[in-house]
Amino acid sequence: MSAPPPDISVDAFRAAMSRLGAPVVVVTTDGPEGRHGLTVSAVCSVSDTPPTLLVCLNRTNRSYTAFAGNHVLGFNILGEGDQALAAAFASSRLQPEERFAHGTWHQALTGAPLLDRAVVSLDCTVEAVHVSGTHDVLMCHVKAIRHGADDIDLLTWFDRRFHALPRTKTTE
Repeated sequence: MSAPPPDISVDAFRAAMSRLGAPVVVVTTDGPEGRHGLTVSAVCSVSDTPPTLLVCLNRTNRSYTAFAGNHVLGFNILGEGDQALAAAFASSRLQPEERFAHGTWHQALTGAPLLDRAVVSLDCTVEAVHVSGTHDVLMCHVKAIRHGADDIDLLTWFDRRFHALPRTKTTE
């Protein structure tokens, strides 16, 4: 019989995850439960057939009910220069509508708000929800994709700070 795994403290786990670089994404929703958005880094692709993303949302977040009830999400991948917008959507001091005062937004086909200057925006519907610890993992089917300008560098989060990941030129 193997020994039980050692207890990992929350602080130790968070410190380890701070060393995992990630794109900065503002996820948004709108519908019967209201217009909400928050900054996340727990996003990844799942499948290209059908095109599917996942996002992890803490069930104690004040915006969680809106995401769970509206069943639509906009994934807005941020670029360099969007640090203030990312901070606004991460702020617990701002009300949902105050967050949307940052940036210019349009409504997607599903009704989710999409950021005009995003590196790329994906309009999605929630297809499944899986519970894991304090979070729900939302499996989201991509309904539409909108690419932003080609000259915007990706905004990333690494070591608890924002960094720009420069685009590289491809040769053909």
